[in-house]
Amino acid sequence: MHQRKVGWKKLAVAFVAAASVMGSAAACGSDSDSDTVKIGVADAAESYWTVFTKKAADEGITVDLVNFTDYNQPNPALAEGELQLNEFQHMLYLATYNQKNDQKLVPIGATAVYPLPLYSTKHTSVSQIPQGGSVVIPNDPTNQARGLLVLQQAGLISLRNGGNGFSTIADIDQAKSKVTVKAIDAGQTAQSLDSVDGAIVNNNYATSAKLGEDRIIAKDDPNSDIAKPYINVFVAREKDKDNATYKKLVSIYHDPDVEAAVKKSLGDNGVLKNNDPAELQQLTVDLQKQVANNGG
Repeated sequence: MHQRKVGWKKLAVAFVAAASVMGSAAACGSDSDSDTVKIGVADAAESYWTVFTKKAADEGITVDLVNFTDYNQPNPALAEGELQLNEFQHMLYLATYNQKNDQKLVPIGATAVYPLPLYSTKHTSVSQIPQGGSVVIPNDPTNQARGLLVLQQAGLISLRNGGNGFSTIADIDQAKSKVTVKAIDAGQTAQSLDSVDGAIVNNNYATSAKLGEDRIIAKDDPNSDIAKPYINVFVAREKDKDNATYKKLVSIYHDPDVEAAVKKSLGDNGVLKNNDPAELQQLTVDLQKQVANNGG
């Protein structure tokens, strides 16, 4: 899930042919009444999207999935009108993007919150990782901080002042830490497992890499209050936050058949969420203030 200010580049890459990059011209207007909705995602190959798009079609809504392999791209694409919605990020990631880029993208519905696991293909427990071992984590600010907190909870590192949702590698107290940590692109974390003792891997990339739960040696708790900033959401431009079609798509995501497909595709470790949009929007405002207070 992840935000520096970058120029939007149309990506002609997708996991599957079904993830169309160029949709109908009727879907390009930011406040179009068209029933074709272009949604930016990071896991278009997952089968639950097939169930979702079919359910949407049954309601007269054509969903055009645009797949991204770089977390830095879906928000600029949405802000600049290349998409109508995106669904790939959690709340803190969104708030960080808005604050750093002077944008007003808003969550219109929750999907789920997932633990952020530490995977290993060399060890079956954290205790097996040797002193001086190596771990990689995602390099985007929000997942970097969350990954560091997971490593601290697992006893692998110590963060100065206890750490928080804005910690960076620079906050690691190396003298009190068991491992060295390197931040790399989130899409490369799973591929690094053969050369490191462990890797923090986001759920969608772990699924793509076919990393089973038997490879998880530590994770955070998705049901805790501190997990709220990590609830994943559907996001729209501010002027589209009350769009009835977009709200309907959020409802469709929580159709029992779609939720079952999500669980089948992404595993049972996630907790599906259906928070009120107003609550999510207020949380975004609160998180943006925290980002600003931490130098964002």
